[in-house]
Amino acid sequence: MLVDTSGGSGSCVSTGCAADLNRACPAELRGGSGGGCKSACEAFGSPEYCCSGAFATPDTCKPSVYSEMFKAACPRSYSYAYDDATSTFTCTGADYTITFCPPLSSR
Repeated sequence: MLVDTSGGSGSCVSTGCAADLNRACPAELRGGSGGGCKSACEAFGSPEYCCSGAFATPDTCKPSVYSEMFKAACPRSYSYAYDDATSTFTCTGADYTITFCPPLSSR
């Protein structure tokens, strides 16, 4: 999905992801019966992947090998709970065009 802006003020840039994440999904994150690629939090349920418990702050919750893989495929999208530095866009008063299943060349 891609989100494009028209007009507005603030950080009005396109965001989203056109990559096929299921194709590159590690075996340990694959959902059963073709259910797609899970997050590491959903797959393992551990605090370091879920940014919970002792890992519930930006200082203690760091990107994992899994979130870094997703970030490489989709650099304009959130890849873990505290991925604000490269994935937060603020745009006021814009019109939005949302494209589902954009061509892979749109990355």
